[in-house]
Amino acid sequence: MFYKKLKNKIVKCELCPNFCIIQNNKVGKCKVRKNVEGKLYSLVYSKPCSIAIDPIEKKPLYHFYPGSKTLSLATFGCNLFCLHCQNYVISHEFTEKDINLTPIVEPEKIVEEAINKDIKIISYTYTEPTIFYEYVFDIARLAKKNKIKNVLVTNGYINEKPLRKILPYINAANVDLKAMKKDFYLKICKAKLEPVLKTIKIMQEKIWVEITNLVIPTLNDSEEDIKKVIDFVYSINKDIPLHFTAFFPAYKLLNIPPTPESILLKARKLAMEKINYVYAGNIYNIEANSTYCFNCKNLLIKRSGFNVLENKVIKGKCPYCKKKIAGFF
Repeated sequence: MFYKKLKNKIVKCELCPNFCIIQNNKVGKCKVRKNVEGKLYSLVYSKPCSIAIDPIEKKPLYHFYPGSKTLSLATFGCNLFCLHCQNYVISHEFTEKDINLTPIVEPEKIVEEAINKDIKIISYTYTEPTIFYEYVFDIARLAKKNKIKNVLVTNGYINEKPLRKILPYINAANVDLKAMKKDFYLKICKAKLEPVLKTIKIMQEKIWVEITNLVIPTLNDSEEDIKKVIDFVYSINKDIPLHFTAFFPAYKLLNIPPTPESILLKARKLAMEKINYVYAGNIYNIEANSTYCFNCKNLLIKRSGFNVLENKVIKGKCPYCKKKIAGFF
């Protein structure tokens, strides 16, 4: 889906803002979309490299059926090239042979697995769901028919046409907003910032959205950097939950230390002046991972790690002041 045929069996992929021009028998930047005699094929359709059952909080989604389990899946590949990638083995360090050795699991089997395990949510995660778009699309349509929710955990690097085509089958997304700096995206991710911002704006009009900002020391952890993220979220909708998460050295950024907890807590405090629901993740801090009423400030959902210890939200409302709490409960 979403490509244009050019001359001499060359194709142009139009799925994401990379707009790869792909020669015959070559792959795009994501390494999983291949030109075969002038036709573009997905190499990873029905070939998940990872399937697991997770708490929905791991995505992280804190306002989308808290305490629920989700069937999570991924294929090889990604369309960004982040130097700090946590899942680089399946995102980048793979070959076509690795894909070929991966067992086939058709969309029907994924939905059947969710039904058999009484799981009401399927999440497309770990790598970038955009690059296994057709697989997501077919699973999501089947899942919706079976009253199963669909979640994207995404970098937001997708073009508008494919995004709008799939959104009717998607219920929620966590979008990774890496920084509000063009140079960060160019240098650290080899990508552009603007398409991500556009994706977030389109998504939040159609589905439930939460945003994650991974705070990396020296790269995007200044007060100015953090305020820009806060201001962007506030400009769209102050009810969007914002997750500041801790960086740990990985892949090609092994020389940068982990994010100090103090930086995350400071970011959370700053954001709480404007945003209704703010969290600090990848650290053990019950307060920073729990949900409070934006109005009366009472504790509503107590979390320890990815576990919900207590949930006082009743029919989507605070039991103390009766204000509606944004999300799905």
